[in-house]
Amino acid sequence: MHRKDFIRFSISGGTVMTSLSAFNKFTSELGEQEYGMPVLFIGHGSPMNGIEDNDFSRQWTNAVKDMPTPAAVLVVSAHWFTNGTKVTAMDAPPTIHDFGGFPKALFDVQYPAPGSPILAKETAELLKPVTAVELNHDWGLDHGTWTVIRHMYPDAKIPVLQLSIDYTKGPQYHYDLAKELYALRKKGVLIVGSGNMVHNLRMVAWDKMDVPGFGFDWALELNEDFKKFIAEGDHKALIQYEKLGRKAQLAIPTPEHYLPLMYTLGLKGSKDAVSFFNDKAVAGSLTMTSVRLG
Repeated sequence: MHRKDFIRFSISGGTVMTSLSAFNKFTSELGEQEYGMPVLFIGHGSPMNGIEDNDFSRQWTNAVKDMPTPAAVLVVSAHWFTNGTKVTAMDAPPTIHDFGGFPKALFDVQYPAPGSPILAKETAELLKPVTAVELNHDWGLDHGTWTVIRHMYPDAKIPVLQLSIDYTKGPQYHYDLAKELYALRKKGVLIVGSGNMVHNLRMVAWDKMDVPGFGFDWALELNEDFKKFIAEGDHKALIQYEKLGRKAQLAIPTPEHYLPLMYTLGLKGSKDAVSFFNDKAVAGSLTMTSVRLG
């Protein structure tokens, strides 16, 4: 069974695979790819990017054009910050509008991608040696996920899951936890970290929102540092970002938008090429810089 056949099978009539052995049978038939699916970190920015046709959303569309169709998409979103680790495990995850003050058109959007309870169980099993994972039926797809993935896969036919970020743990823990998910890459699952490398809403220059690429000096400097570390494979410097001084304190006042990057980096293979896209600052204190590995 080819991957596209699986996707048609898994969503036809709203059905999903119903046993872990069935999922394992499917992935074994795919065969382990030498490098596996690429891995992405997406700077998602404003929820409005979910409905706008702009430079950022067009690059999200382009980012997956040369990839195989994934068996599923697993997203680590900055907006699911929990005590402990959870994974969405429902057949049909709801579209969550976790924001306020935006146009009605944004709240009207639904992204009805199926879930995959079986992949949720597989994910929990992979992480079991490190942590217990709750199979969650209360969350869904928040805007860190659907605003991006709807541009990549507008038909909403590919199963989409979210993995939460345990706020009690630091960057090293999340980096190490990601390594346990590497087997999913080999099974055709696209794993996406969704946040922003530089994200300080308190310092946003609202009067510069429409100035293309406007960034404060510290934001631009740190963003360049981050890109250099990523390109050189210096993950230790990125894990220990607090040692980068005042500019890191300004760029990452709270860690939830930065930690998804740890999952992307933790999934890097030894032969994965590194590339960047959407490498722009917004309103002074945000960067949309995104990363592809593989």
